[in-house]
Amino acid sequence: MSKQKLELTWIGKEKRPRLEPRILLEDPEKSYHAKHRVSDNDIFDNRLIFGDNLLALKALDQEFSGKVKCVFIDPPYNTGSAFDHYDDGLEHSIWLGLMRDRLEIIRRLLADDGSLWITIDDNEAHYLKVLCDEVFGRANFVASVIWQKLFTVKNSAKYFSDMHEYVLVYAKDLSKWSRNLLPRSAELDDSYSNQDNDPRGPWTTNAIQARNYYSQGTYEIVSPTNKSFTPPPGTYWRVSKSTFDELEKDGRVWWGRDGTATPRIKKFLNEAKQGVVPATLWFHEDVGTNAEAKVEIRKLFEGINDDDVFMTPKPEKLLKRILELATSPGDLVLDSFAGSGTTGAVAHKMGRRWIMVELGEHCHTHIIPRLQKVINGEDKGGISETVNWQGGGGFRYYKLAPTLVVNDRWGNAVINPEYNATQLAEALCKLEGFTYAPSETQWWQHGHSSERDFIYVTTQNLSSEQLQALSDEVGGERSLLVCCSAFRGVTAAKAADRWPNLTLKKVPKMVFARCEWGHDDYSLNVANLPMAEEPVTEPAVANNSRRASKNKKAALGQGGLFGENE
Repeated sequence: MSKQKLELTWIGKEKRPRLEPRILLEDPEKSYHAKHRVSDNDIFDNRLIFGDNLLALKALDQEFSGKVKCVFIDPPYNTGSAFDHYDDGLEHSIWLGLMRDRLEIIRRLLADDGSLWITIDDNEAHYLKVLCDEVFGRANFVASVIWQKLFTVKNSAKYFSDMHEYVLVYAKDLSKWSRNLLPRSAELDDSYSNQDNDPRGPWTTNAIQARNYYSQGTYEIVSPTNKSFTPPPGTYWRVSKSTFDELEKDGRVWWGRDGTATPRIKKFLNEAKQGVVPATLWFHEDVGTNAEAKVEIRKLFEGINDDDVFMTPKPEKLLKRILELATSPGDLVLDSFAGSGTTGAVAHKMGRRWIMVELGEHCHTHIIPRLQKVINGEDKGGISETVNWQGGGGFRYYKLAPTLVVNDRWGNAVINPEYNATQLAEALCKLEGFTYAPSETQWWQHGHSSERDFIYVTTQNLSSEQLQALSDEVGGERSLLVCCSAFRGVTAAKAADRWPNLTLKKVPKMVFARCEWGHDDYSLNVANLPMAEEPVTEPAVANNSRRASKNKKAALGQGGLFGENE
């Protein structure tokens, strides 16, 4: 019987945005670096990106595809209360569609041995699990961790007091991914002692009997005090007689202080696994709570109003736990829902490289000041003391470039006049799949896709003489994509025959149908959803105002939920 592939379906699933691959523009005034190096491990090339996170992910796709070791995201949870005044059922489909679009790019960005960690609550957790199964493959599911976000019961709860959230964990390729161990706690090491002054150091013991059937585990054991032992009813010795004799000879059997206790096997501290296997239940004592995270933020921003504190910030200890398991120093971490900037702050303190994306204005009012305090060594809260953080490093601030194609005053699509020649060259390199890398010696090499394939971008109208000169310089062993305003004296068909090493394309005609130009916001903000003026039935949704229809299309990214002819 063949296995049938199960997929999650929702209204508008077939609609996918044709994303414009924007370039990123650095603003040196907002970039920030420590005044001096604190250690040899300082990292300065971290990135903070201001802009829509779907467009930002697309902007990162070419340069960072296959290079991110860990992605952590804390997306909007799509809680029912947030949508009380919106069209019933519409928000769920929009949320799933926009999450799908982001997850698909995130998967491409992840290294083959990388992993994705998503915090989510019960409102969408199980739908998100099925969606991630579809995007990442069900075989790459790692775990559903329960995180205790609160430790007090709310007696005002109508049914149950909600005390937990989930952390869904997926590997890009589970056969290539491995998790780290958690650090051993002092309490765990304290459980070892040395009751017999064994020269091998502290030890603890493990029982020699178990309930699992073992055919060689039914023999009789005689202690040094001549006391006889057999496995208790329903149990078996876990080792064979020959193995037990070897352990006894090596001084690894403990008979109790007086030599009459049931034998146990010694386990020495210096031979113990140098870490702890993580469990799927994370208690607040170990990874913190939302309330603890709010306190961390208030300490960073003294005098901040309660209304300005993020509703459900994640504690630094939670991010520390995730990065301990998923990464090593120097690995690249991505968070495309930066929020209060916790991921970048923790990654920075732990010596990981990071990229964060945030569209909200709190990118400037909260995240940048927070990171500056981290870099200056002024942030003493969170995990700072645990990792002995002293400051150092830095980040570069980027914003998304404006759309490449705009309409002029006559309604004609033209290249955005805000682009200079350098930005245009970089944008067309990205659109055509070339790496932007201007040559210092060859004026016509603006980028490359291989060692022999290059791209040249110009706003000039090139003559046949100029094209001939270009062809001669390129030579027969290389190829050049020429993006120009126009070319004179020859048709495109004849140009291919005359200059086989050149491919000619006209700007901006070459890009008109490539993307959705001028779309700047694919956010998950509920403000992008249409308001319902009165209770509506499903057939009435299509008759909402023109503004509602426009907002639906904006939230979906293209075409609305009901197709082009809604």
